[in-house]
Amino acid sequence: MTTFTSKFLKGAVAATSLLATTAQFASAESLTMSSWVPPTHFVHTDFLVPFTEKVAEVTEGRVTVTILPAPLASPPQHWELARTGVADITWGNFTYEPERFVSMWFAEFPNAGTNAEAQSRALWQTYETHLSDNAVFDGVKMLAVGMFGGGQLHHGSKTLATPADLESQKFRMGGPIQEKLLTALGAVPVAAPATKAYEMLESGVIDGSLHTMESVVNFRLEDSLEHHTIFPNGFYDATFFVIMNGAKWDGLSDQDKTAIEGIIGETLSAKWGENFDVQNPAATEKLSAAGHDIVEASPELIAAVDTIYDTMVADWLESAKTAGVTDPQAMLDFYNDTYTSLAGQ
Repeated sequence: MTTFTSKFLKGAVAATSLLATTAQFASAESLTMSSWVPPTHFVHTDFLVPFTEKVAEVTEGRVTVTILPAPLASPPQHWELARTGVADITWGNFTYEPERFVSMWFAEFPNAGTNAEAQSRALWQTYETHLSDNAVFDGVKMLAVGMFGGGQLHHGSKTLATPADLESQKFRMGGPIQEKLLTALGAVPVAAPATKAYEMLESGVIDGSLHTMESVVNFRLEDSLEHHTIFPNGFYDATFFVIMNGAKWDGLSDQDKTAIEGIIGETLSAKWGENFDVQNPAATEKLSAAGHDIVEASPELIAAVDTIYDTMVADWLESAKTAGVTDPQAMLDFYNDTYTSLAGQ
């Protein structure tokens, strides 16, 4: 081989490599994510960050997700941020837009379960089977849904064992299901996000607050809420989403969409639940060790909540039809059966 030929071939190989690298760079997609919890929160460290890392891994670096240093809007606006493309990916709470997501209320009722992984997987299967074609979800790519393993009753100064203990007590709450529950039990609901609980408790605006056990710890409410009433199947729950702008998703290559499909859906929903299944027991253990008053709800209180549940379901069945759900009862039964099956595995 002549010197000229050798140099030519080396140059051709280098040029081909450069072109390939340039093409890969040109096709790379950098996505933005807006998140509204601090970077120390476990949703950020144990769920969102691993998800971004997994996206880069499965797409071999062609798609990256950057979590913005500050949220682009308040938590209730995060669905719209993604739907309108202000951010590419967001996560949030369906509860923050209750009238928009009436179809999701069934999973926030009492007795939705306390196994967050099973809940989240059941909710994903329910969404895919009964809700994915509902117009309210147009414009986004649903990446995951999730639940948090059962919210409970927490009070600052006394044990709540019977319905009478709740009468006239003021509780911070975050949505219409919680409001209906508290009102029916004779308590006074006060609407506010969980981030406001501390100052409201310290100022005496509220007597108690509704949270998961992990939320009491992660929102640093241990010194303000020392009495906890536990419902074995959950007092209430909340439903969450992780979504991507629909047009942005459609613009990804088929190769990258296929790769990402393998890590979202029920897989990502399960990851959401797994984190809460770690956090809730750990928080309960920590609060117990600190001498907190942790009691089971009395049969009388559970029976009162069950009666309220029956009324809530009856009302929701009609509202869900108006919200475009073809057979709300079948959807509720599907969720309950799926959850029971998954929780028993």
